[in-house]
Amino acid sequence: MHFVIMGCGRVGASLARSLERLGHDVAVVDQDPIAFRRLGSEFNGRRIAGVGFDRDTLEQAGITQAYAFAAVSSGDNSNILAARVARETFGVEHVVARIYDPDRAQVYQRLGIPTVATVRWTADQVLRRMLPQGQASEMTDASGRLVVAEIQISSAWVGRRLTAIEEATGARVAYITRLGEGVLPGPDTVHQEDDLVHLVIRKEYVHDVERILDGQPPQED
Repeated sequence: MHFVIMGCGRVGASLARSLERLGHDVAVVDQDPIAFRRLGSEFNGRRIAGVGFDRDTLEQAGITQAYAFAAVSSGDNSNILAARVARETFGVEHVVARIYDPDRAQVYQRLGIPTVATVRWTADQVLRRMLPQGQASEMTDASGRLVVAEIQISSAWVGRRLTAIEEATGARVAYITRLGEGVLPGPDTVHQEDDLVHLVIRKEYVHDVERILDGQPPQED
């Protein structure tokens, strides 16, 4: 798959190298060509010098073919603007923005753009939000049989209790992230728009769970 990353600082370079090691095609955008040195000589992806929220620059980076886009430059405004251009102009479904201000991060989370404040930010967190979940789990138990995975859920499930998700998939909800905060759900907790749901799943069933939650929920009695 093709991925576009805006910002070639420490996080952006680490993310680009990780994606390429996983066999993906990567394009990195940065205003400063010198920043591309962080990618190292073994990086084979595209290096695009330009402004990351400029449409022509993004098109050079292959944004129209991108599976996901990450804005991880050093500026909040640039990151959120680039993320919105990627999503609203080019229709990229999987978009992540690095935000330094935790309060602003919550605002943009409500707009449907996954964000993490810089004090909690790692390249691994970006990677989990860009890749299909089967390729990047949050945790695996010692036996390798169980994973904790953040699963993308269709908006058709909004308003349903999390227990309905468990019943439909056979998985267990470990916790949810709501407006940037971790929440332990109760039996009556309802799935809200923009919730990030973290499920405990048997490894061999991850793709089945993804397929179920990407579709319509069963009819309620």
